[in-house]
Amino acid sequence: MSQEEVTTFEELGIPRHYRGVLDEQEITTASPIQARAIKPIKAGQDVIGIAPTGTGKTLAFLLPVMTLLQRPDGDWPRVIVMSPTKELALQVAHVAEGLSHAAGLRVACLHGGRGKKKQEELIAEGLDLIVCTPGRLNELAYGNQLSLKKVKHLILDEADKMMDMGFLPQLHQLLDILPRRRQNLLFSATFPDKVKVLSDDFLLSPTRIEIAPQSTPVETVKQHIFYVPNDQTKLNLLIHLLLDEEAVYRVIVFCRSKSDVTRVEAGLKAAKVMGKRAVLHANKNMNTRINAMQAFRDGEIRILITTDIAARGIDVKDVSHVINYNVPKLSEEYVHRIGRTGRMHRDGIALTFVDPSEIYNLKKIQKLIGMKIDEASIPAEVEMPMTSKEELIEQAREIDQQRRKEDPNFKGAFHQKKHPKKKKFEKEKRRSKQPQRFISNTSKKKKRN
Repeated sequence: MSQEEVTTFEELGIPRHYRGVLDEQEITTASPIQARAIKPIKAGQDVIGIAPTGTGKTLAFLLPVMTLLQRPDGDWPRVIVMSPTKELALQVAHVAEGLSHAAGLRVACLHGGRGKKKQEELIAEGLDLIVCTPGRLNELAYGNQLSLKKVKHLILDEADKMMDMGFLPQLHQLLDILPRRRQNLLFSATFPDKVKVLSDDFLLSPTRIEIAPQSTPVETVKQHIFYVPNDQTKLNLLIHLLLDEEAVYRVIVFCRSKSDVTRVEAGLKAAKVMGKRAVLHANKNMNTRINAMQAFRDGEIRILITTDIAARGIDVKDVSHVINYNVPKLSEEYVHRIGRTGRMHRDGIALTFVDPSEIYNLKKIQKLIGMKIDEASIPAEVEMPMTSKEELIEQAREIDQQRRKEDPNFKGAFHQKKHPKKKKFEKEKRRSKQPQRFISNTSKKKKRN
């Protein structure tokens, strides 16, 4: 039987108790990455899994590895799943904990932002699988609170993000204390050169599984763009779209910065948009971020306004819309953002607001994903005020910076100009360095005569 024909978890050799958990979640057939990755992982091979976000990579590595563990054993962890951020670690741990009850396996999430004492207590009780961030794992392992001598499976999740965040030195430190004989798995949405370097360091003759061209959006996501003149029009358009509570019932609004998140939230509050809201960014404390994500996952919150902190690996069912209030500057982040909807064969809608200064980034995104995104018309009911002089200047400055990236010799309207007084001072300074000609008073009089 070919891999393409294997679609059920029973055919993939997943035990009945895990299949029962999947049935409760209405997951009855394997996604392509799961269908192709589970058997090689169960066979003990090192695997590189590359697949678009939202295609089920977490189950693709958890199911076979937890099947191999079979039952609780010993005090020290046998599986390490490494994630680049606390949010991603918590998401993977949530999935692992849901599966673990079926076999009695002990799972814990270890990350920064919380005191070590509670986590040390979990370690002391004995663990089979830990999901962690690199910093906290190093801290516990090198502090002798956690032994890695029993680790048989190492999983690097969202490896491209891990490299973007500069975790390579910490990962190399782990190589010194991890057992040499272990299975290594690397999963990522993209496979740039820096991830290849990581795979060469950690994996031995890996089986590479690539489901779709890198950075390809999920086909179930319908994408549209709105060309808008300014930020106030963006806010008015967002408010108008959110009026349709039936269609836009669970939405993530992605903003570029914390200040944008705050401004959008204030605008929705002033407009009295229906439905509970939550904001998510790096300045929020860990408990607030965890509670906000859980409330959004449970359907208690309709609108989540966030930075790219929630762009990767956050698995929330039935997100109807992703709205890019700002176009991301990193093209890859667009793919991750819109992957929060249209997950696991469900339909989703991704809308992007584009002002004049963001057209450059939009073009880079369309080049990356290999398609032109359809343009949608702004509804007539949406008020489109004039762009302020300050915002026009800011947009022009951003466009100048973009053109300067393409052409370092480009000056533009906002290249650095010298202050008039500084210019005069430098002119006089140059003059003072020139040789002086001393002319007698008599000579001056003769010239004047």
